Amino acid sequence: MTLPAITAPLTLSGQHGRLEPLSPAHENGLIEAVNDGQLWRLWYTAIPSPEGMAAEIARRLTLHAAGSMLPFTVFDAGGRIAGMTTFMNIDATHRRVEIGSTWYRRDVQRTPLNTECKLMLLTHAFETLGCIAVEFRTHRFNTASRRAIERLGAQLDGILRAHQRASDGTLRDTAVYSITAAEWPTVRTHLGFQLERSR
Repeated sequence: MTLPAITAPLTLSGQHGRLEPLSPAHENGLIEAVNDGQLWRLWYTAIPSPEGMAAEIARRLTLHAAGSMLPFTVFDAGGRIAGMTTFMNIDATHRRVEIGSTWYRRDVQRTPLNTECKLMLLTHAFETLGCIAVEFRTHRFNTASRRAIERLGAQLDGILRAHQRASDGTLRDTAVYSITAAEWPTVRTHLGFQLERSR
């Protein structure tokens, strides 16, 4: 069976939100979203500032053209732009991806939107793309992100110490999590249960 290209653009829709291929036309909505909470001021993560949004869109689209990223714009249930997410660090040979470079406007954080978006991305990765594993990475000190990843059912693979240098010069320890294809059926049931409880 021939599997589809991991980087093939697509739209994924659910009850709480929608993922559309990232477009320069989304810039104004993304600027409005990132201003909700001034998210770019968080020191332990890299979220584009309003004035840097056009460059960030261009960066992600360049990586898409190079075959290493599939970027999405996140919309909430009302059709408002709520953030960004991606399939990144794509390994087409071994059918592995990372879900990352994700951020959401403050007023949709801790709502079912993130859970449903992750469920849609994971379903596509495992059931359409035939991935053997999906990774999640975050700063060791980004405790909110780490708890959110753990709530999905991902397992901690380990900490990459002094993994990267942040824009402010500090060293980042990166927490690496993953869900494997063998774990996916249980994780899918778990995420479906979480969404049912949120209704």
